[in-house]
Amino acid sequence: MIPWEALGRATAPGGSVLTLHRRGEEYVIRVDGKDLMGSRQHGSEDALAQLGCRGLGALPNPRVLIGGLGMGFSVRAALDVLGAQAEVEVAELVPVVIAWNRGPLAALAGAPLDDSRVSVREGDVVDLINSSRARYDAILLDVDNGPSALTSPSNGRLYGAAGLANAAHALKPRGLLAVWSASDEPQFTQKLTRAGYEVQIERVLARHNGAKRGGKRHVLWLARKRA
Repeated sequence: MIPWEALGRATAPGGSVLTLHRRGEEYVIRVDGKDLMGSRQHGSEDALAQLGCRGLGALPNPRVLIGGLGMGFSVRAALDVLGAQAEVEVAELVPVVIAWNRGPLAALAGAPLDDSRVSVREGDVVDLINSSRARYDAILLDVDNGPSALTSPSNGRLYGAAGLANAAHALKPRGLLAVWSASDEPQFTQKLTRAGYEVQIERVLARHNGAKRGGKRHVLWLARKRA
């Protein structure tokens, strides 16, 4: 078996250690030695952007905010749905993840950060959301492992009552908040409903579309801001 090769290492805000590894054509990012994301499973990341941006390609100047760059798959999927005049803002808290996406990971998703429609903001997506009013047609959140499965406790600010209210303020009328999670959390569905969203839940394959049918599924919340 081909051994894993370490390509990079950095300390994230909060003290967790991120490492990038490669084995043949496969890449994985680990946090404190545990797999966080890998290039073999990105079907649910693709679906987050495809479903979150569905219908926006017909708008003249749609604006989308993506929280969490990952390996660039969600950004690529969003760009493939949106039109030429779209604006995609990507907020990534960890600088080295941006560097990896411009370097060894760039080819995985077709170098989406080189697209002129994309701007990358180094920092917490919470700050962008809290400072925005009726700015975005869609906000896509792929931050941590889900609303409760947090590797960084500070990410919980996104998923509480105040965070969901701030996201609604940042969305345009009838805008969409799309949230990725490794597993289902019925209490989060209730939080979204109480915060004034119309909620649809999708359970999508973790692997990309070329994989065999079946396998692990992840959960997406598609929360539409009520008029």
